[in-house]
Amino acid sequence: MTTYRHPGTVLTDHTFAVPLDHDDPGGEQIELYAREVVAADHADARLPWLLFLQGGPGFGGPRPVGRQDWLDRALDEYRVLLLDQRGTGRSSPANRHTLGRRGDARAQADYLAHFRADSIVRDAEVIRRALIGDEPWSVLGQSFGGFCTVTYLSFAPEGVREAFITGGLPGLDVTADDVYRAAYPRMLARNAQYYEAYPGDVERVRRLAAHLRDHDVRLPGGGRFTPEGLQALGRVLGVGGGSHQLHYLIEDAFAGDPGGSELPDGALPDGFLFDVAAHLTFAAAPLYALLHEQCLGQGFTGATRWSAQRIRAEFAEFDPAEALDRDAPVLFTGEMIYPWMFEADLVLRPLRETADLLAERDSWPDLYDADRLRANDVPVAAAVYHDDMYVEREHSLRTAGSIRGLRPWITNEYEHSALRTDGVTVLDRLIALARGNA
Repeated sequence: MTTYRHPGTVLTDHTFAVPLDHDDPGGEQIELYAREVVAADHADARLPWLLFLQGGPGFGGPRPVGRQDWLDRALDEYRVLLLDQRGTGRSSPANRHTLGRRGDARAQADYLAHFRADSIVRDAEVIRRALIGDEPWSVLGQSFGGFCTVTYLSFAPEGVREAFITGGLPGLDVTADDVYRAAYPRMLARNAQYYEAYPGDVERVRRLAAHLRDHDVRLPGGGRFTPEGLQALGRVLGVGGGSHQLHYLIEDAFAGDPGGSELPDGALPDGFLFDVAAHLTFAAAPLYALLHEQCLGQGFTGATRWSAQRIRAEFAEFDPAEALDRDAPVLFTGEMIYPWMFEADLVLRPLRETADLLAERDSWPDLYDADRLRANDVPVAAAVYHDDMYVEREHSLRTAGSIRGLRPWITNEYEHSALRTDGVTVLDRLIALARGNA
């Protein structure tokens, strides 16, 4: 273990060996990395542990500097563990290079089937026992981390002392199709809000989409920038300040035109294309693209079969060609994953066949135990963001009512990213709720 200091904190690196397949404990092992953070003035104290489960799937844990964001509240009373979930960060990686060494696409898909919430929870239990034995710990789950927390409460509640969930109460009995049939109407509302705030962008986005339709525009990684890629930039609309971020990005496509209404002659500005590439690439989280829909699969759902792409066809408003033909606004999509992304993104291109096999896989184990959740005796508090772009409110509220003892905090004051933008307030409220103090 390596220990080092930041302003106000002491950090310690941990690594753990866990089975790739927890049902085969003597089989292949993978490595997990986790970072322990404790307040400097509590470094030698015996404190309860708080496990943080990151959103995603496919993103490593936070890389904090000092007591930033929600850590400032957590470090008042906890020793915090920031886990790089399997396949992410400094844990054994899962990307085009490492997956390519595992064999053909079928072997890769079989390997990746072990990277969902059920395996992450069993990883957490191995780590908990290694660090603190039989003592339970507190769990904070953000977004997909909240999904993992509900899985934890379903299959290993004895390991959890109290649970805090932010923007991550999943539907217990929904399919991927259900999720996207609810998601596209939310995106219609977000587009209306965006264009109301920036009415000049209606024509700018239309001009840009037409340019991309009529020209072979290439991003720095070599992938083609298409109208569908332009639409996918809308995934930022669900975070605090995301609409302004998107507006400034669109504005940069028109650099060189003082009025900001005409595209420059010839190629689009390099700065704009580099910024677009940074938004569209999955270089930092290939597992997000590979497993996003598959994290919704359970025994009763069957294969997801590229659900976001299929369900999109039910919402003609999102067809950019039709929008251009009808002189209608070109609408942005959200965090949906589409097959074309595995051609456009260099880091995903070698994994297209693997992604297809995962989309057709129909043997997913269940992620939640409704009976266990109805009998839950772990204190749970959950923030449900009323206007959350990424998680369907009605699905979350049904789940909140299905978990015994869960106390929901339903608010329209925050976006999905509230734990990052106002984490001290959010976590403090959830702690108080779970303990009956709010």
